[in-house]
Amino acid sequence: MTKFKNLEKVAERIKKAVLNKERIILYGDSDLDGISSVVILEETIKNLGGEVSAVFFPDREKNGYGINSNALEILKDKAPALFITLDLGIGNIKEVEIAKKLNFEVIIIDHHEPLNSIPDIPLIIDPKQKDDDCLFKGMANVGVTFKLCEEILGDKISENLRNSFLELVALGTISDMVPQIDENQKFIEDGLRSLKSTFRPALRAFLNVLGEGYVFQGAIQKIISALNAAESINYQNDSYLLLTSSSAEKCREIAEDLINRTNYKQQKIKEITQEVERRINQKPDALIIFEGDPAWKLTLAGSVASIIAQRYEKPTFIFKKGDIESCGSVRSLKEGYNSVDAMKTCEDFLITYGGHAKASGFRLKNEDLEKFEKCLNEYFKNRNNK
Repeated sequence: MTKFKNLEKVAERIKKAVLNKERIILYGDSDLDGISSVVILEETIKNLGGEVSAVFFPDREKNGYGINSNALEILKDKAPALFITLDLGIGNIKEVEIAKKLNFEVIIIDHHEPLNSIPDIPLIIDPKQKDDDCLFKGMANVGVTFKLCEEILGDKISENLRNSFLELVALGTISDMVPQIDENQKFIEDGLRSLKSTFRPALRAFLNVLGEGYVFQGAIQKIISALNAAESINYQNDSYLLLTSSSAEKCREIAEDLINRTNYKQQKIKEITQEVERRINQKPDALIIFEGDPAWKLTLAGSVASIIAQRYEKPTFIFKKGDIESCGSVRSLKEGYNSVDAMKTCEDFLITYGGHAKASGFRLKNEDLEKFEKCLNEYFKNRNNK
């Protein structure tokens, strides 16, 4: 069994906050892994008799990834409060310092690769932090959060509640493309088994819309795609609203809308992919694929990068070019080609970056784009020569 560093301390701190009726803020990444992490932690807090004061999801198009100063400005009136980040935060050293000055006590629950240093706070759960000696470090954030929720609830977790959590853990784990081995494999098996007879109105709505018999013949991927199709607007997210709704009618309405959005999104991904391929064909000898455009949506960059990286077997950097800054996604699928290490070598040109070896993200000023690309080419050229 995996026991992460600080797991017990964080569980105790959250229980104390509930007992003392402290304000609690959950700040999650806006992909399915982040959203499902927020949902199961919020439900855990409610099961203890507590309340969550605010739930926030950053708008990637406007603010990029992670904690951002705009959100802290909006939330500052809620201080003092326990400020819990899920599926982000390990790279937000500066923003955590701002949050502390605003009188927030920050707890980070993340699973991304730490960079050169980590935020200066006592309570961080991240299996990839240096001095964490847990046996399995490959969980999605929702798997890490599930372990925390089990620790918080102890014997108060009923079988129905545990299964309900595992359904979301399975979806978040598949969605985040972490290795389907070890505890992840068990999460997926148990979660999908429970999903067939789910009590959760949101998932029932998907099964009803897609057809009951469709569950393990493509429906899971359709549900994941639909839940990932929601975008965070004004720090709220339709997938979160769907997964936390108890109204069957409202769930069906949002589920149908998200499935329709998925179809539109797939068409846009196809169009951007074709444009990237047209550009690639003009420079067939390039070591990396490094393409951006003002018209491309940041929320589609990861999907496009995944397709291109698989097709061309090259490290792929796809970004939305803004007026002053650009923000993008990276996929590097070849063994030994760690995308975070590559960006660490070129961090002088970056505002922020982070993620996993094979999937990560970055933000930088447009004036540094050429220098960043040149630096990456040097890095991968050296890798090839080793």
